[in-house]
Amino acid sequence: MPLTRRAFLARTGTLAGAGALAGAGALAGAAVLRGTARAAAPPLAGAKPNVILILTDDQGVQDVSCHGHPFLKTPHMDRLAREGVSFTDFHVSPTCSPTRSAIMSGTYPFYCGVTHTIHARERLNKNFTILPQVLKEAGYTTGIFGKWHLGDTAGQAAESGLPYRPDRRGFDEVFVHGGGGIGQRFDYGGDYTPGQSYFDPTLFHNGTMEKTEGFCTDVFFRQAMEWIGGVKDRPFFAYIPTNAPHGPLKWAPEDAQKPYKNLPGKGADSAVYFGMVANIDENIGRLLAFLKAQGLEEKTLVLFVTDNGHSGGAVKAYTMGLRGGKGSPYAGGTRAVSFWRWPGTLPAGTTVGAFAAHIDLLPTFAELGGAKLPTTHTVHGRSLVPLLGDPKAPWKDRYHFVHCGRWAAGKADESKFKGCAVRKGQFKLVGDKELYDLKADPGEQHNVLADHADVAADLRAAYDAWWDEARKRLVNEAGP
Repeated sequence: MPLTRRAFLARTGTLAGAGALAGAGALAGAAVLRGTARAAAPPLAGAKPNVILILTDDQGVQDVSCHGHPFLKTPHMDRLAREGVSFTDFHVSPTCSPTRSAIMSGTYPFYCGVTHTIHARERLNKNFTILPQVLKEAGYTTGIFGKWHLGDTAGQAAESGLPYRPDRRGFDEVFVHGGGGIGQRFDYGGDYTPGQSYFDPTLFHNGTMEKTEGFCTDVFFRQAMEWIGGVKDRPFFAYIPTNAPHGPLKWAPEDAQKPYKNLPGKGADSAVYFGMVANIDENIGRLLAFLKAQGLEEKTLVLFVTDNGHSGGAVKAYTMGLRGGKGSPYAGGTRAVSFWRWPGTLPAGTTVGAFAAHIDLLPTFAELGGAKLPTTHTVHGRSLVPLLGDPKAPWKDRYHFVHCGRWAAGKADESKFKGCAVRKGQFKLVGDKELYDLKADPGEQHNVLADHADVAADLRAAYDAWWDEARKRLVNEAGP
């Protein structure tokens, strides 16, 4: 029997208050997980660091050299882990826009209407107060440099995409490409340049289209550093979501590709992919040097996260023993890099084994920045501040839900168990017929549902209740 809404909220540890979700009826608001509350705030709370969030596109958790990759070299990504805190069980959504929506809202993607990466189903509910707005209210200035992919085109019934654009969602500085990739369309009356490559792209910069010079990742980091240099006297949030190394695998700087050409059994597209990752790594190195030169190193938290699993195909070279990839509910589709560096504040070379997720970033940044959580929607995430200060801090298990979405129009109900998973502690239910003991079987190879029917039933009940609530929030679908 499905759980009631009240039982579901109690089961997941969510406290709900009054609120509203336009177009989807009443919604519990001003909500956080009970695990966020503590008797005494740790020293990190309210420290108000500058925050730089780097999010790469289609780079798998295995695609950093410190995770054992056999030939990819990422010295600066490795440095972030070596000089900071690394979460080894950090998870995101199986695809792009859902992960971005969870980071921006602190909420499961379906709860803010995001179920796809196209068809206007990537639009983050326009009535939600999101991360840049939360930090602005605490005195931060905010900028985005790269890939937004949470709405900028017209949707069903010819609704304008303008309310969804980053310049309408709390970002003071906006330097982005359209849609999900360079050359994709904006719902914008200015010049539009289709068919672009990753070199010299035309980008949207604070309301106008601007021709740039250089490889796209270099352009995004260069613009971010220029902006940071101009606002460094006040707290800032710089969001650098690169479109690389997402395909098409046609373009990367020649010097970055060179070490990966002629790899045994690998083609030219592999060199492009690894070259794009290497180029991101080089830009991270430039950014760290810039922060030190500007006197910002010890005032700035740099977080590096990947947005979903490896896209696979011809460049798949190393899996870390994880099952699946992009678009999969298995760990290969959801486990992500999560490196946090803040010299002089976070303990260097520290690993955190506790489960954490993309929904935790907003409450974490809010606590660090002395900001209030939004009251427009339920925040499902939990602040990671206790674990940043002490990797052994008490950390209660919780239910966590994944769904790949991407169903055909009007087919949500038929897709309830397609590409879904729910986990708590060491057990994970995939669909409604597979149960894995992650402690004994991190590669998710041995279905133990027959041995733990009670565990599976508990996870199924939690998922049923989550789905019933999520189903009411799909504001970008054709109907409820």
